[in-house]
Amino acid sequence: MHGVDREKDRVRGRATFQEVYRNHFRFVWRTLGRLGVREADLLDVAQNVFLVVHRQLSGFEGRAEVTTWLFSICRLVAKDYLRSAPIRREVMVDVRELGKRATPSDSPLHRLDTEDLRRILAVILGKMPEKLRVVFVLYELEEMSGEGIAQLLEIPVGTVRSRLRLARAAFQREVKLLQTPTERPTTDGNAPAVPRMGRV
Repeated sequence: MHGVDREKDRVRGRATFQEVYRNHFRFVWRTLGRLGVREADLLDVAQNVFLVVHRQLSGFEGRAEVTTWLFSICRLVAKDYLRSAPIRREVMVDVRELGKRATPSDSPLHRLDTEDLRRILAVILGKMPEKLRVVFVLYELEEMSGEGIAQLLEIPVGTVRSRLRLARAAFQREVKLLQTPTERPTTDGNAPAVPRMGRV
């Protein structure tokens, strides 16, 4: 029966759940990390996102890009995650501590490897208010247009620009705290291979 449903979806040009999961798991993983989900919790939270995707995929009409739709789901799931009591009590790593471990150079970010940059980026984004973080991630990291962000978030383009300006200023303030490098951190921020999705 499921095979028949998948075939109907292909005929209609609609991606099956398995295709969305396989093709976009890494996007969801990366997005959740940028939205403040701890690395230790990323797999569980990503699975929660795909449970929502499974329930809502039949209603997705393709008016937006799949990644735009997935981002909106990631944002809601990440907000629920960050509202949970254990997360609220957790103290975020100070970006200055990461900066002290960076390899010495003329520029504090010059010789950091990709894993270091991911970790530092996650810490900086985690310190931003959610509204600023979302706009910053969409514009600077996902390279969406201001108009596209405004449509996704249902806010005026002027509000997008204002939030982006504030987010950039906040980002620059945190980067300036990285001026005292000493040693390089060892972290693993890579997304894993796409795991098998449990039965839904």
